[in-house]
Amino acid sequence: MKHAHFLCTKGNTMKQPNDVFNDFQARVSDLFKNSPAKDVERNVKAMLSQGFSKLDLVTREEFDTQTQVLVRTRARLEELERRVAELEQKLPLTQTP
Repeated sequence: MKHAHFLCTKGNTMKQPNDVFNDFQARVSDLFKNSPAKDVERNVKAMLSQGFSKLDLVTREEFDTQTQVLVRTRARLEELERRVAELEQKLPLTQTP
């Protein structure tokens, strides 16, 4: 199962890694605009893109969907456990010799 990863930024707001990457990319672009360091920017972008692609990330929507599935599954399991306990109580006790 994939896991969602979020990053805290100033003001305690949660940002997804793509947002952080886009912010970082914009700042790097501003710094290196009209500069011979444009090649460095391209290399940094490539490294970050490659790094993020290796991470096991999911979207918030996928995470929320899986959370809802888990809640329903737990509720169903509890109901089935309750029904099994009721059926076990109704069975006659058998003794083995």
